[in-house]
Amino acid sequence: MMSTIPTPRTAIVRSGLAHTVVDWLIDMPERRSAIFSWLPPLFARVVVGWVFMWSGWTKLNNLYPSGDFPGMIARFGEWGIPLPEVMAPFVSGVEFFGGMLLLLGLFTRLAATPLVIVMIVAIISAKWDQVDSLETLLGFEEVAYMALFGWLAVKGPGPVSVDHLLQKRYGG
Repeated sequence: MMSTIPTPRTAIVRSGLAHTVVDWLIDMPERRSAIFSWLPPLFARVVVGWVFMWSGWTKLNNLYPSGDFPGMIARFGEWGIPLPEVMAPFVSGVEFFGGMLLLLGLFTRLAATPLVIVMIVAIISAKWDQVDSLETLLGFEEVAYMALFGWLAVKGPGPVSVDHLLQKRYGG
């Protein structure tokens, strides 16, 4: 039977191997990718900002019935959202102005936070009856948007943003 107590030599070899693995597979890629650290927050902001700016704009311009479309106020009522006459324009405005602010990288954390809440309400009000598993819930695009908004709310807009310029100019 072999001893399970490591000898000093095996401990050195293992720690050396662990150090090499961590250096090659974690530390080196981190150092090399640091040059692109500005890109993910910019890309996330532009993608979700664009989507939500136009989604909010479309909703703001379709609050009332036209043609075969019942209007966003009626849709909010169908989804069981209370006070649809107030909430439809409010949520549409949050999407439009929040999306625009994200595109600019202006007040990013403040813009992203209500958008997380809008996604939670959208899932609960319009899609909750479709949830039969965690897989289904995590498959909703609203959850992906919520993850991006949450990340932006915590990490901020990145260096390519109006927020960053304002912080450099006026921040502490």
